[in-house]
Amino acid sequence: MTMEITHLGSGSRGNATLLQTDEAKVLIDCGFSGRQMERRLGQIGVDPKSVDAIVLSHHHTDHGQGAEIFHKRHGAKLFANFTTCAHLGLDPVNQCRIFESLERVQVAPGLSALPVPVPHDGAENVGFIINSGTDQRAAIVTDLGEPTDELIQHLKGCAHISIESNYDAKRLALGPYPPSLKSRISGRGGHLSNQQTSELLAEILGPETHSVVLCHLSSKNNAPHLAESEALFRIEDWSGDLRVSTQDGPEFSHWVGQSEAEMITL
Repeated sequence: MTMEITHLGSGSRGNATLLQTDEAKVLIDCGFSGRQMERRLGQIGVDPKSVDAIVLSHHHTDHGQGAEIFHKRHGAKLFANFTTCAHLGLDPVNQCRIFESLERVQVAPGLSALPVPVPHDGAENVGFIINSGTDQRAAIVTDLGEPTDELIQHLKGCAHISIESNYDAKRLALGPYPPSLKSRISGRGGHLSNQQTSELLAEILGPETHSVVLCHLSSKNNAPHLAESEALFRIEDWSGDLRVSTQDGPEFSHWVGQSEAEMITL
């Protein structure tokens, strides 16, 4: 079953990714207000009430702030681990379906997700390996200070990978943040730099991966051209499609297993 992946927006002010098949629509994270989510879905012709589920990576505002209101307005089921559920004030019995790391969960007809734990300060964060009933998998992974060996093994062979490329090391070092925040961002529980992400991609990309999206770029400490150029420098022998998702999505969609993105005309 072909799966379409569209980043509705990605960055420090909000994140949400729509997965679509012929049978289901699922959101990975819901980090915008209810009104913003409705507007962004409307730009690609998706009725919010047609969304089957929201699967949350962690509780931070830019990933989960709109989940409860979207659930109440449109009836989408909520999936999260217990820590995320508790931090968002969700009822783990009546509102939220609880999952455990490394246990595959069926989130909608024909769509399952494997939550893979990743290090991120103050949160029990997970990345997701998505399967739509074929032998081609997709990965959605943001908010991690470093890639674990476990994550690397799961990323290898994925047909599509969306991975954060949060900051440029030089811009972070010279930027306005206080030293404590700079240390947190660049630490093991922070975010991936452009260099870290490019080195990870150089390690894992092979002919099975057709498309990569760099996401969750910092507006203060990064720029799309910096993230893209760093990645291209490291993966020059890879022949797939590389894109950068920004805060002002949706901009394009990928179909798992295809190498070319389709641009969205608003």
